[in-house]
Amino acid sequence: MFPKSFDYVVPQSLGEALALMERHGDEAKVLAGGQSLIPLMKLRFLFPSHVIDIGRIPELHGIDERNGEIRCGAMTRHADIERSSLLCKHIPLLYAAATEIADVQVRNRGTLGGALAQADPASDWATTSLALKARFRCVSLRGERMINAGDFFKDTYTTALEDGEILTDIFFPLPHPASRAAYIKIHRRTGDFAIASVALQFTVDGAGHCQTIGLGVGGVGATPVAPADVIAFLRGKTLSDPVIEEAASMLKARLHPIEDIRGSSDYKRRIAGVAFQRAFRKAAGRDRRET
Repeated sequence: MFPKSFDYVVPQSLGEALALMERHGDEAKVLAGGQSLIPLMKLRFLFPSHVIDIGRIPELHGIDERNGEIRCGAMTRHADIERSSLLCKHIPLLYAAATEIADVQVRNRGTLGGALAQADPASDWATTSLALKARFRCVSLRGERMINAGDFFKDTYTTALEDGEILTDIFFPLPHPASRAAYIKIHRRTGDFAIASVALQFTVDGAGHCQTIGLGVGGVGATPVAPADVIAFLRGKTLSDPVIEEAASMLKARLHPIEDIRGSSDYKRRIAGVAFQRAFRKAAGRDRRET
């Protein structure tokens, strides 16, 4: 199908883009990578009167280190993250997630900010941003806000973004050099959305006790989740197989997956438990299987 006719606008600055959004309100949609917006428009689930392409706004691009964090502009493409030596060195969890996204074509067009703003509950970036405790800079003509990843995803395809607001930057705290991380995504076929996914990052002290932990679980509810009680249970413990198995049981008991074409609620819950245990084994170097 073809989309309904619309006006295509290409602002050259963030201020110009925000003014256009203010002017056209709900009749406008922001185009980042277009990997979700364009199919929805072609199916006529969305029919904006104006499409505002933010791809040529310089300040929305780039990956750089700032004050103990790595900042990624919202227009950073999945492939940019996959190829970034800075991210591969300092936050390998981002590299691991990037390589799991769809296919080469999508990774070369899709953007980090676009995927986060889409808020698909099975999104690789939503899950990873929870584990990494990311912060999102959101800007409108009224000013700007910093929103923690844990407060950003409100419901399926629904975020904390307000009318006239654009997600401009994503900030990832630099992990401790000794931290361990893994991303496990279980899907029906390569390039598909996750049945369940687990993003994990943790550090242990000299005695082998877990000191800090970041966790994100995707595909198992209306939003990705980071169960606080599971994290609290693991903190301070030696991450032995029995401890991880008990934590996986706790996790499964707190999940409420939506039944869909990828499986029943019970099936997704079991798969999430498997992915959780595999993530810990992989991060600790005890899982040699390809994932």
